[in-house]
Amino acid sequence: MRHHDLLVLGVGTGNAVIDDRFAHLDVALVAEGPFGGTCLNAGCIPSKMLAVTAEVADTVRDSGRHDVRANLEGIAWPDVQERVFGRLDATSRDGEDGRRDDDFVTVYRGRARFTGERELLVDTADGPVPVSADRIVVAAGGRPVVPPVVAESGLPYETSDTVMRLDEVPRRMVVLGGGYIAAELAHVFHAAGTSVTVVEKRDKLLAEQDTSVASAFTEIVRPVHDLRLGRELVRVEGSPGALRLTLDDDSVIEADTLLVAVGRTPNSDRLDLDRAGVTCDDDGLIEVDEQLRTSAGNVWALGDIVPGPPLKHVANREGEVVTHNLLHPDEPRTMSYDVVPSAVFTRPQIAQVGLTEQAAAEQGLDYAIGTCRYEDVAYGWALEDTQGFCKVLADRASGRLLGAHVLGPQAATLIQSFVLAMTFGLGARELAERPLWIHPALTEVVDNALRDLDVGKDA
Repeated sequence: MRHHDLLVLGVGTGNAVIDDRFAHLDVALVAEGPFGGTCLNAGCIPSKMLAVTAEVADTVRDSGRHDVRANLEGIAWPDVQERVFGRLDATSRDGEDGRRDDDFVTVYRGRARFTGERELLVDTADGPVPVSADRIVVAAGGRPVVPPVVAESGLPYETSDTVMRLDEVPRRMVVLGGGYIAAELAHVFHAAGTSVTVVEKRDKLLAEQDTSVASAFTEIVRPVHDLRLGRELVRVEGSPGALRLTLDDDSVIEADTLLVAVGRTPNSDRLDLDRAGVTCDDDGLIEVDEQLRTSAGNVWALGDIVPGPPLKHVANREGEVVTHNLLHPDEPRTMSYDVVPSAVFTRPQIAQVGLTEQAAAEQGLDYAIGTCRYEDVAYGWALEDTQGFCKVLADRASGRLLGAHVLGPQAATLIQSFVLAMTFGLGARELAERPLWIHPALTEVVDNALRDLDVGKDA
């Protein structure tokens, strides 16, 4: 059995845990999938590169509202594929080659499972390889959930892991799911010319967002997609390229492509974690403390396989915490999830941080709401935007910011003002009145939403 000082299981964020400060150690990386993980190869980065492409196409289609006469010939899908994945695949290969060139790193390619405390068996192409380590970091990520009704049909389907690499744009696609992955990919393929039907069991899309955002987004895309809300898929029939999908109201949808985007599940069930003494919660997520230590001695975990928002920027921060704690065990850092922003790169763009209104109500908080619509600020006029808005929640007595939500262009950028304020403890009045807000920038929707709050004078 080959023994290492440190072993990292996973080469997404896990690969970023290791840098030259570990060069005095014998380090191992276990890679089942491509270097860069989901984010680089099948998630954040390719989906956003495609989303920007879709945004450009939609801008040309909508150019008439700015009195620009432009015609869209279409999206050159093969060229887009080459631009996006030609770059990302090369980056992934370079990442692996770079690690193999590191004198202090050994790369094992294959799926691993624990056989004992800090002992694993890696199923490589050359056969099973037993390895052990003094310390282990589990960063094995997750994978798309596929409902039994789809998996057991025997008919082809796509997930977020595969759909962005389709050789051709589907003519008719059914998107099963109404969350952020479904919303982003429906946006991309509609812009590319696909007729999209969305099947979602809840009565709104993006139901985890603030209720105002979810309701607005659902109505905005209702004319764009064929929405089947409050419905569930009960049967998949037909043949490849000619699918018949039956819903629980007996309606039938015909499509050539089915995209399953109903959520993701951690890969913990593939690791035999019980043999390592690593415990998981009821959702299969590895339980960790504030320092990201598991129940097993000298085993840490991070990323989509632990509780907490399954977001790349969260995983990056977890990686920084684990790196520090591995290098400085006597001065450990802790991970905080107090202020976690997120964004949905669809049309319109959406971003949030903190509490939704429904969460604030469920907690019994006395909160005030401030809003500003894009059409009420000068740059909103320039954009000819009649849909966007900013919504802020704050404690009514103190003015402490509780949450913020933006729907519209540049939402993922605009939300950062709230992230900084909540991180450093700035109240609503202080955030509105101390900085200068550029006129006529779109940031005025943030300023005006803050000033719309009815909060205490001492805030």
